[in-house]
Amino acid sequence: MIAWLKGDLIEKRVDEIVLDVRGVGYRVHVPLSTYYTLPEKGEEIAILVYTHVREDQISLYGFSSETEREWFKHLIRVSGIGPRLAINILSGISPEDLNLAIASRDASRLQAIPGIGKKMAARMVVELRELSTTMRDKTVGVTLPPSEAEASLFTDAVSALINLGFKPQESSKVVRRILTEGRESFTLKDVVRIALKSLQRLK
Repeated sequence: MIAWLKGDLIEKRVDEIVLDVRGVGYRVHVPLSTYYTLPEKGEEIAILVYTHVREDQISLYGFSSETEREWFKHLIRVSGIGPRLAINILSGISPEDLNLAIASRDASRLQAIPGIGKKMAARMVVELRELSTTMRDKTVGVTLPPSEAEASLFTDAVSALINLGFKPQESSKVVRRILTEGRESFTLKDVVRIALKSLQRLK
């Protein structure tokens, strides 16, 4: 099983890359979160790999962090989620926010991910609920809210920003920072207003 690759990045697309490792080209499927960390073509990179073996095919899936790879492994154990859908999930939500959505049973946040319907979102919450506590300790930067009210404020604010056309990952990052700085006093209106100013500055 291939667990790690280091080589020159010779092809780079949003869903896959090709690495030249000592003259051998490896095609590796990647989530968007990993794609955004990649350098320009021609540069050397190292990437964590999960090798998926079927009777008729061997596929490689690459990740920029161990947390991403761990979540991928757990996602493909959920009934109805294959490797391609797991990659799609990790492209639509960060490991931190995935952990938060599952821990707070926020099925609506999961449904915002393309390819995830109501039934699948509910299944993910049920089958991954116990795992979220373990993954919380492994996920760098994740801080689960200490109350249901705070979890609700977070998810409502992120949902509002997504409905306004902002990307889920950048919305989650901004809202998390705002709540960390003033979580005791902010209302939903406050969070959305501050987040809009921050997101508009990034454009």
